[in-house]
Amino acid sequence: MLTSVQSRAGRALLGWSQTELAERSHLGLSTIRDFEKGRRIPTINNLAAIEQALEAAGVELIAENGGGPGVRLNRRQGGTHPRAQRMRR
Repeated sequence: MLTSVQSRAGRALLGWSQTELAERSHLGLSTIRDFEKGRRIPTINNLAAIEQALEAAGVELIAENGGGPGVRLNRRQGGTHPRAQRMRR
């Protein structure tokens, strides 16, 4: 399951604001804001929408594997953040 930390980290890799993630996941800004601040856990469908938006932009969600959950940019899809583009060169 997607964590609030993964959501924030994924947005950071892409250079997205909370507003951008809300738009791309077709959710309300308050849903994203409250989730990332730990105020509430969205419904399963809303979590899936957030995951899908991040993954469609090239973020890979790494499951808990003893070292903690994480995120990374998929090299094949790439991110939209200018710094991510420079780092791959």
